[in-house]
Amino acid sequence: MVTPENVKEYIQQGLACEHVFVEGDGRHFEAVIVSNEFEDKGMLQQHQLVYRALGDKMETIHALSMKTLTPAQWANQTISGE
Repeated sequence: MVTPENVKEYIQQGLACEHVFVEGDGRHFEAVIVSNEFEDKGMLQQHQLVYRALGDKMETIHALSMKTLTPAQWANQTISGE
């Protein structure tokens, strides 16, 4: 069974990330991914980068919901959430 830690490692192996948080039950996962590679890209392009990083490992993941952020967006979200 795929664990949240596995999914996190898969993402980090294929995408330069400043922060990755993944939780899930072995089939359904939710991820927050912060990467400089998301700069100047729309949400669809950001998600495509994550799917590309996961590659054929997506076959073992039933569902992945993700929130992709640039480091600046992450910093603003953290500050506004305090």
